[in-house]
Amino acid sequence: MRVFFSSIKQAEKGTRQKSRLREWIEAVIFAVVAATLIRTFIFEAFVIPSASMEKTLLINDFIFVSKVSYGPRIPITPLAWPFTNHTMPFTKDVAPFSTTVQWPYRRLPGFGHIERNDVVVFNYPCGDTVLKNKAGEDEDYYTMASLGAEYLHKNYGPPITRPVDKRETWIKRCIAVSGDTIEIVSGEVYINHRPGRIPPDFQARYYVTMPDRKRLSEAMLDKLGTDHIPRPMRDSGMFIHNLSPNNLDTLYARGARIKRVIVEGYGDYRIFPFDNKHYEWTQDCMGPVYVPKKGVTVTLDTLTLPFYRRIIDTYEHNTLKVVDNKIYINNQETGTYTFKMNYYWMMGDNRNESTDSRFWGFVPEDHIVGKAWIIWMSFDHGHIRWRRLFSTIK
Repeated sequence: MRVFFSSIKQAEKGTRQKSRLREWIEAVIFAVVAATLIRTFIFEAFVIPSASMEKTLLINDFIFVSKVSYGPRIPITPLAWPFTNHTMPFTKDVAPFSTTVQWPYRRLPGFGHIERNDVVVFNYPCGDTVLKNKAGEDEDYYTMASLGAEYLHKNYGPPITRPVDKRETWIKRCIAVSGDTIEIVSGEVYINHRPGRIPPDFQARYYVTMPDRKRLSEAMLDKLGTDHIPRPMRDSGMFIHNLSPNNLDTLYARGARIKRVIVEGYGDYRIFPFDNKHYEWTQDCMGPVYVPKKGVTVTLDTLTLPFYRRIIDTYEHNTLKVVDNKIYINNQETGTYTFKMNYYWMMGDNRNESTDSRFWGFVPEDHIVGKAWIIWMSFDHGHIRWRRLFSTIK
């Protein structure tokens, strides 16, 4: 009996001898693993860096993004430092991941699917290749490439490629889901030939002329919640402002003359599908455009190929060639293509201040991160925006 109790005491004594350093390390490891699992499979925190979603989301809104709404995406790049994206914190060019192991795209079941007008966080589709300027900051490769190889060689280092889940994260509103047809006529969005829903805090640019033909006062701009950037026209009494529907009502009540700014009358080379010869489109006048749906087969020719070229050769990893107006996919001549994934059309609520699907096309389903859920903190010039705290994102 003495031997038995002696063994227990020795075991207890050995357990108590675990050092405080070891206990601290074990606690840290547990916390990192738990936080990583929560961040990967349940929700993740993001901060709004730009004005493209105003007034739905403001700069320095801190939000939670639900991963379970659409189903959490299994990491495609599993070998990575926790809590990092494409660049190690406090560095300009150190990648915190290895592409030695790349897993295929998979997603666990979620509570639902992406619906029209959801506010969605996703990896920027054209973020697969970036350039670093002399200050070590990212610049869009596809925008700079139009300036020529000599310019790139002189001003940038070698292009940097990034896997899908390590590209820059963006946030926009899903305007059209896979299978929809979208068209923009004089700034108005039509989905399947019907007017699209206008978000309650939607903003666009308007020409504004007040009765006294003076610019809006700083106090009025603060009341409207719009930016203070003066945009005078040749008519010295007319100014351009970003305004929401509520702003319009306020200004109409004060006798303002208001007209929406519409960009039309010429083909903008920046606009998807980047074919001015056949599609003289602008950000306010474009379409119709079919949003690809998994399993659907489309006809391919030199007119339709610009819409789906990037899908075929980049997102769905085929070889694509066009020789004498004949299309070859994986070295086989073809006149059709069947999509392997669903795609989405994203746009910012601040329509004239947003770079979105109008400029770079579709968002593949494997780029989807999650659904914007709630604002948990918000700052403006060092002050907390108390009214925005814990408000849901609609």
